[in-house]
Amino acid sequence: MICTRRQTIWLGGGAIASLAASRSVGAQTVAEVVMRGSARGERVWFDPFGLSVTSGTTIRFTNRDPGNGHTATAYHPDNYDRKRRIPELATPWDSDFLLPDEYFEVTLTVPGVYDYYCLPHEMAAMVGRVVVGTPGDVGWDHSTEDDDDVSDQVLAVLPPVDKVIAEGAVRWEDRS
Repeated sequence: MICTRRQTIWLGGGAIASLAASRSVGAQTVAEVVMRGSARGERVWFDPFGLSVTSGTTIRFTNRDPGNGHTATAYHPDNYDRKRRIPELATPWDSDFLLPDEYFEVTLTVPGVYDYYCLPHEMAAMVGRVVVGTPGDVGWDHSTEDDDDVSDQVLAVLPPVDKVIAEGAVRWEDRS
C-alpha cells in the first residue's frame, strides 16, 4: 500500500483518532526503513539497511530523499526475473516508485532473511536486509546463498545475518 502525507491529512481528525485506537488494541509492530540521499544525489541508501524483527512485523519504507524517487523491491523472480533472496514461502513485494514523503508497507510473517533493493539505484548499492526471527525458528529460510544475480558491490553492503540479529538495526553511519 502506497500512502502519501496528503492522504493521511485528508482522513481528518476523527478518522485518525479511530485509526490510532485500532492500532493500539492488538497493535501490530511497525518498523520504519527510510530511503535517504545526499544533498547532491551522489549517494543513496536505506536507513537502517539491516533490520532484525519478529514475525508479523510490518516494515514501512518511507522516502525521505527530496531529490529522488525510490523503490523497495524484494529479490524474487516475480520482480524483474531476479533470483529469489527471500524465504521460499514468503510473498514478494515491489513498492513501485515512491516520491518524497510517500511510503509503502509490507508485513513479513515467514522467518528468514529478506534482501531487497531500490530498482533505479541497485548499482549504487542501495540495498537492504531484514531478518525475521532467528535461525532456530521453525520454518527459518536463509535463501540468500545464490550470489550470481547481484554485484560484488551489493554483496559488500549487505550486513551479515548474525550482525543484524545482534545489533537489531544496522545503520549506514555505523557500518564497518
